[in-house]
Amino acid sequence: MARLTRQEFVEKWKDIKLLALDVDGVMTDDGIFFGPDGFEMKKFNISDGFFIVLAMRAGLEIAIVSGRRSPATETRMKDLGVKHVFQGYHHKSKMLEPIRQELNIDHSLIAFVGNELLDIELAKMVGLPIAVADASQELIDVVSYVTEKRGGDGAVREILECYFEGNNLDPKSFIVG
Repeated sequence: MARLTRQEFVEKWKDIKLLALDVDGVMTDDGIFFGPDGFEMKKFNISDGFFIVLAMRAGLEIAIVSGRRSPATETRMKDLGVKHVFQGYHHKSKMLEPIRQELNIDHSLIAFVGNELLDIELAKMVGLPIAVADASQELIDVVSYVTEKRGGDGAVREILECYFEGNNLDPKSFIVG
């Protein structure tokens, strides 16, 4: 697939109504800490989360689509106020269908960020498929844009900065004091 330049990528955000995000490897560095009792911990990037909140305040719908069910993900998304959280299904395209219908939006108005083989099917369905810099080559081969930053290292913020720029919005104006 032909790659968009950064400026073309910024321009595409004018039409996008929903950003769907994978979690492991996109919002995290793809690592998980397990304790002896099975307790799970993940490291989320704070700047990614901050920009997710600002983007939601600006009117962008955010959805989480993760193949793994994780209490850590549920807790983090609740903390951020993300209301569309879908976990535990390997067919991510099916996970997104209820919100797509609820919001009455076409696939062409959806951006999706992934990093792995499980993300290819959904990436092929949306209007703006994105991979993080350290994604699998198979996913990179089918997306329109690849971030400069790695998953868990500010890739989501990088993407959302382009959303704000493309819509001529100042993210600072969505900070609530």
